[in-house]
Amino acid sequence: MKYIILLISLTFFCLLTFGQLSEEDKTEIETLKITIETANHDSDVVNAYKDWDNLIFRSDPKLDLEINQKIEKVCEKNLTHDLNDREKTFFKSSISNAFNNLGISYTDFGDYATSLKYYSKGIEIAKELNDKELEANFLNNLGNIYGDLGELEKSIDFYEQSFAIREEFGDERKKTISYVNIGSVYSEIGDNERAMSYFLKSLEIDRKYEDNEGIAIALGNIGDIYLDKGQFKKALDYYYEALENQKKIKKIEGICSMTNNISRVLLKQKKYKEAIELSKKNLTRAKKMGGIFEMEDATYILYQSFQKIGDFENALKMHEQYTILEDSIGSENNKKEMLRHELKSTYEQQKSLDDAENDKLIAIEQEAKKKQTIITIATIFILMLVIFFLFFVFNRLRITKKQKFIIEEQKKIVDEKNKEITDSINYAKRIQNAILPPAKIVKEYLQDSFILYKPKDIVAGDFYWLEQKEHKVLFAAADCTGHGVPGAMLSVVCNNALNRSVREYNLTEPGEILDKTREIVIKEFEKSDEDVKDGMDIALCSLEGNTLKYAGANNPLWIIRNNELIDIKSNKQPIGKFYNPLPYTTHTINLEKGDSIYIFSDGYVDQFGGKKGKKFKAKTFKELLLSIQDKSMEDQKSTIDQTFETWRGNLEQIDDVCIIGVRL
Repeated sequence: MKYIILLISLTFFCLLTFGQLSEEDKTEIETLKITIETANHDSDVVNAYKDWDNLIFRSDPKLDLEINQKIEKVCEKNLTHDLNDREKTFFKSSISNAFNNLGISYTDFGDYATSLKYYSKGIEIAKELNDKELEANFLNNLGNIYGDLGELEKSIDFYEQSFAIREEFGDERKKTISYVNIGSVYSEIGDNERAMSYFLKSLEIDRKYEDNEGIAIALGNIGDIYLDKGQFKKALDYYYEALENQKKIKKIEGICSMTNNISRVLLKQKKYKEAIELSKKNLTRAKKMGGIFEMEDATYILYQSFQKIGDFENALKMHEQYTILEDSIGSENNKKEMLRHELKSTYEQQKSLDDAENDKLIAIEQEAKKKQTIITIATIFILMLVIFFLFFVFNRLRITKKQKFIIEEQKKIVDEKNKEITDSINYAKRIQNAILPPAKIVKEYLQDSFILYKPKDIVAGDFYWLEQKEHKVLFAAADCTGHGVPGAMLSVVCNNALNRSVREYNLTEPGEILDKTREIVIKEFEKSDEDVKDGMDIALCSLEGNTLKYAGANNPLWIIRNNELIDIKSNKQPIGKFYNPLPYTTHTINLEKGDSIYIFSDGYVDQFGGKKGKKFKAKTFKELLLSIQDKSMEDQKSTIDQTFETWRGNLEQIDDVCIIGVRL
């Protein structure tokens, strides 16, 4: 996630600065060591360790871990004694601070299970001290761990618990941390509206207190949302303002990150030379800082930009650097994925294991007393099993010969039936192909276009449709319920209904066509004694000159103009039975030269694949279409098809795919 990635980069940078202590700090550390050795009271020892930890915090991770372990040990020893209220509060407060630091250290080392244990223990102490702000901090840290590991639902649950406490008891400025964290999770799961509301709340508080770092983070996240929406100008406005705030606080990693964001927008706007100039400077800055994530982003932008202007030599150099950085980060991410399972090993589970071990020792002792009896009974039982087994084997050999003959005969029958079924389905495919408009007819009326049609099975529930009427070209991408044979049968009914709506009823308005098609389909199904609730989702267009008309049943229309995507929403009701149906809306759009039109079924965006086996999703599909606008329609078809197959990998195609693209 955006905010968490920033924290990871900061950690990496701090690790690189290990050992950079001033002479004054080194002298003070030597004094603290003497204090620890000569102190008469453990409270003085703890305070000395705290001061030592503050001096080396984040510069020497291993020593930082050791110091906080010593603080934990001293505090635990004292908390077993009889203490007055002041002393008890001191040691509990000190150990809770150590738990927080230990949680951070173990997170840095990738030991999330141990980090989780310390944060959970810290929450218990915070409750004992009735320190609500401390409790909120630990809950927030738990949210960070789960977010870092991709457990987004758990992450947002802990962030919201932390926020609830801060809202009731905490400092208003602390709420901005919760706002940013919660907003980042919603952004990660694609809920941009919720994410935006949280980032704006954070920005309002940060501006009130003139917190430049908080302002920069909120502005950057808002810019990310506008970039995701394809609103490049707004994204740039927020990124530039965020960059100015990062410069005010002189935070190099923030400057690098925001500069990369600006370069990424310039790349999408095809301002390649500006992107190259900015990214070169940023790469130099990132290398000095040691920011591996910032270097990765900069090299990727340079690689893409050089490739676009035809400077393939520099593009190759940047691609090689990017690959090395990506492999390094990818290796770390793989380790984190393996460590995710360790989160189940909480402190309570470990205690259960310890109890189980004690029970095991008791059971072993009891078993020793019964050992001789068990051995005797087991020996008799084994002998009986051997006799039974020999009898069983002999009987099975006799039966197996008979079964083998029966199985072979059944297999022949099954093979013949399978062949008959396959032949029937293949013939059904020929019938279904006959209702699809030939490629020659499609190219005659939609010259600069493509159709990507990928049935899941031999026959499909998806189909594409084209008709010419009164100088208007009508075309549609349809998705009938199901796939395979049931979907194909339904597609024939729905295709016939579309043809009748245009040829028999002389309709050309998309909304009216869909209304009539729904009426025909419902009447067809009402003839049956069965209650058929299946239907069709469809995007239907009418093109006459530069005028495009569209109506949709659950399937949208996308238009890409000047590298920005316009999403025309459909009516959320299928062609079929539906509670309280409304007339379908006809949208009229005046197209411009170079506009690209896309209609499609949901099979492409719902396909599982990638490294984590997740859905492709509409957001990724939008980004893909925007990235290939410089290609011909046939090349677009090839790229879309290849991307789908690469994403799917070895996984099964889950649904039919139908995509129509037209360029004016």
